[in-house]
Amino acid sequence: MKSIRQRKPRLRLNPDSYRKLRTEVLERDGWRCQNCGTTKRLQVHHLRSRSELGDDAAENLITLCADCHAQFHDLLKGANQR
Repeated sequence: MKSIRQRKPRLRLNPDSYRKLRTEVLERDGWRCQNCGTTKRLQVHHLRSRSELGDDAAENLITLCADCHAQFHDLLKGANQR
């Protein structure tokens, strides 16, 4: 009989822990957008979104500026409408 793998619960941090992790990710990425290199209007983006069970973990986060972040989500939205 085949065993059923249990899904691991996703990691979702409380607000204080997430703020600390966000700062760690910004520092790791050199306080620069990892797409265009700017240092202005930085945000932290989930590579695998929370809605797709993406974790609040450093390996799932990347620094993007607000413009690149919006472009990324616009691309995703367009791909999902097809």
